[in-house]
Amino acid sequence: MKKLIGMILLVTTGLFTQAQTMVTPTKDETEVAAAVEKLRLAMISGNKADLESVLSKDLSYGHSGGKLENMESFVTAISTKKSDFKAIELSKQTISVIGKVAVVRHDLIADTNDKNVPAHIHLGIVLVFQKEKSDWKIIARRAFHLD
Repeated sequence: MKKLIGMILLVTTGLFTQAQTMVTPTKDETEVAAAVEKLRLAMISGNKADLESVLSKDLSYGHSGGKLENMESFVTAISTKKSDFKAIELSKQTISVIGKVAVVRHDLIADTNDKNVPAHIHLGIVLVFQKEKSDWKIIARRAFHLD
């Protein structure tokens, strides 16, 4: 009997631990994730309206090489294909929402073709979103090289 109770406790503890790790995203986290995906697709397509819909007018966009852009220069670079993304994959994404601010971290692997020079990049990204009315807008982005 003691063995049976011990096994039941062990299984119950395992199920409880597994249930804790499978947390359902909040509404805000789901909305931020959707904005990240919209940005990813817009960076590939170059769709100016889609880019502008997820960016704050106060955007500070930092590249891995140190270059900083505002919203206007970033949108122009992407929409004119001066910065030409052919494919973008995101992994290891985490989203933390604190009130009206969200911080997103992920790894970015992309194929680019800037100035007709193909490249393959692997970067770490930090995005900062702010809720403006009912929309999540990116106010800051910073990229860094990963080993």
